[in-house]
Amino acid sequence: MGIKCLIIDDEPLARETIEEYIAKIPSLELVASCKHVFESLEYMNNGDIDLLFSDIHMPEVNGIDFIKSLQNPPYVIFISAYPNYAVDGFDLDALDYIVKPFSFERFLKAVNKASKAIFQKAKVVVDEPKPMHLFVKDGHKLHRVMFEEICYVEGMKDYVKLVLKERAIITHLTMKRIEDQLSSDKFIRIQKSFIVKKDEIKSFNGNEIDLYSLKEKIPIGKLYRDALMKHFGLSPD
Repeated sequence: MGIKCLIIDDEPLARETIEEYIAKIPSLELVASCKHVFESLEYMNNGDIDLLFSDIHMPEVNGIDFIKSLQNPPYVIFISAYPNYAVDGFDLDALDYIVKPFSFERFLKAVNKASKAIFQKAKVVVDEPKPMHLFVKDGHKLHRVMFEEICYVEGMKDYVKLVLKERAIITHLTMKRIEDQLSSDKFIRIQKSFIVKKDEIKSFNGNEIDLYSLKEKIPIGKLYRDALMKHFGLSPD
């Protein structure tokens, strides 16, 4: 799976250049190319972006203030015509700061740095014991939730709802953040807004899943259906 990228730049020519360069790098997957930060919010709130290419000077909200506003920002490479903002960019832990105009070689150097950082973050240490719980904030309290308690997780924009056998907890997290914390051995994503514990899957057809513990049906997203079928050793129709 490629590194999911997002572009935010109000200059059409700059966006076209970045899009062209991304298309030349097989490891990059362009999710969207946006002309302002508000257009990007839908993608950013889903938590599915690994790498952001952002301009600094843009109408209404500049790139630096936008990154500061994000609770869980992705890796960022700033691309700007103003080199004097580089210090501010690196203060936000930006991976790189590219000054316009720029060559493909300069862009590739920044991408290689990003790829290394993303790979190191995603790398699993085999000897490290796998966690059996996570902590989530509910109101003013931190709750320890055991994986065994969770039936499924539902995304709700900037929040997620952890549906347990006896109760539900709504907490301020993105789906990507909660998916990273859950064990992939125990949970599977079946839709953009739903992650289900594998042991809770009683039956399913092409459109929805029945659960053991709850009398609920969870919809299956079209993009996740084939992966779900293959996971259980079935051939997609």
